[in-house]
Amino acid sequence: MQVLLPQGWPRPKGYANGVAVRGTQIYVAGMIGWDGQGVFHTDDLAGQVRQALQNIVDVLAEGGAGPQHIVRMTWYVKDKKEYVAAYPEIGKAYRELIGNFNVAMTAVQVADLVEDRAKVEIEVTAVVPD
Repeated sequence: MQVLLPQGWPRPKGYANGVAVRGTQIYVAGMIGWDGQGVFHTDDLAGQVRQALQNIVDVLAEGGAGPQHIVRMTWYVKDKKEYVAAYPEIGKAYRELIGNFNVAMTAVQVADLVEDRAKVEIEVTAVVPD
């Protein structure tokens, strides 16, 4: 993976502006904070992020990929202020489950998510090199 950082631009905190890769592409649907059986174990945003990230890791494994193959993430959060306040816990879960921050990432606040208890939904694109 090649991180794309135009000359003179400061390195973004917590993500990459862009990445270039070749290989088998894996698209992971939006994952929310419930387990593989559709059960929520917490209403805490950071806890739901941790579960959503674990769900992503589990789906990637089925495709022969791991967190190191993630090239793009889109985060949908219901409450921007809650998200920002949870940065330390979210960062800890991210480092433990995903590892690196060389991912093109977008985070947006949305009016709502389809599952009423969900506070976050994260979709991922991964590329396993040839």
